[in-house]
Amino acid sequence: MIDYPSMRAVALVAQTGSFEKAAAALFVTPSAVSQRVKQLEERLGVVLIVRGTPCTATEKGEWLCRHMEQVGMLETELFRQLPTLAEEGATHTRVTLNVATNADSLGTWFLDAVSAFSRTSDFLVNIAVDDQDHTVEWLQRGKVLAAVTAHAKPVQGCRVTPLGILRFHATASPDFMRRFFPDGVTATSLAAAPGITFNQKDRLQNRWIKSALGRDMSYPTHWLPSTDGFVKASLSGIGWGMNPNLLVKDHLEAGRLLELIPGIPLDIPLYWQVNRMAADRLSGLTASVVSAARAALLGEV
Repeated sequence: MIDYPSMRAVALVAQTGSFEKAAAALFVTPSAVSQRVKQLEERLGVVLIVRGTPCTATEKGEWLCRHMEQVGMLETELFRQLPTLAEEGATHTRVTLNVATNADSLGTWFLDAVSAFSRTSDFLVNIAVDDQDHTVEWLQRGKVLAAVTAHAKPVQGCRVTPLGILRFHATASPDFMRRFFPDGVTATSLAAAPGITFNQKDRLQNRWIKSALGRDMSYPTHWLPSTDGFVKASLSGIGWGMNPNLLVKDHLEAGRLLELIPGIPLDIPLYWQVNRMAADRLSGLTASVVSAARAALLGEV
C-alpha cells in the first residue's frame, strides 16, 4: 500500500527546503515530518532527502516528488468535479508545478505565459532555469513536468510543440566598437575583445563566431549569469555579448548598441516539451506558453 502521507511529507520538504516549513504546511510538528520521511526511506531502502540548508531531494526523491505532483493535479481535478469527496475542514494544499526554461525566455516572454496561466488556475509554478540546450536533462531526470528547450526530438515520454525562433544579436556599445574593432570584426580583433558569457554551458557566442567567421576560436570573457545584466554590460562597454532581439531592438534602433557584424543574427528555435502523462492536465499551461511564445518569437519553427 502506498504511504501517501509520508510521500507528501517528502515532497514538501523538497519543495520548501526544510522540515520546519514542511511541518507548517502540513500542520504537524517537524519531528512528525522527520519520522514520516525516515520511515519511508527505511521502507524503500533509499535516501530520499539530503539533509542540509536547504534540504534537497535525491534522484529517487525527485521521482517521488513528480509522482506527488501528478497525484495533486488529479486530486485537484477530482475535488473540482466532486467537492463532497474532500474531508470536511481539510486544508486545501495548492499544487506546485515544476517546469524549466532558459534564462533568455524567462527574461523576455515566458513570464507572460505564467501570468496568463495563473489568472485561470489554482496551481503554483516553480521555474527552474538552465541553458536551452540542457533543460531536456531536467525532463529526463524527472525533475520537471515540462520545459522550454532547443531540442526538437522529444524526450522519452514527452510531447513536443514548436514555439518559434528566439533571435540573438552580437552587440556592443559604440565606444567598445571603436576601442576593439576600429577596422571591423576579424579573427584577430575578436581574439582580443572581451566577451560576456552567461556560464560554462553558454555556447551562443561560440556558435555566432562559427557562423560569422567560419571558424572556432577562443576569446577573453567576463562571466555574468544574468539576462538583464548582459544588456547592461553591453551598454556600459564591459564586453560584447549575444542579446535577445526582444531586449535590444530599441537600443539597436537608437544607436546605443551596435551589431558586431550587421545582418548576422543567431536564431535559436524553441520547443515546449511536456510529460505525456501530465499533458492533458497541463493543457492550460501549454496553451498559455504557446500563445505567449508565438506573440513574441519569430515565426514558427
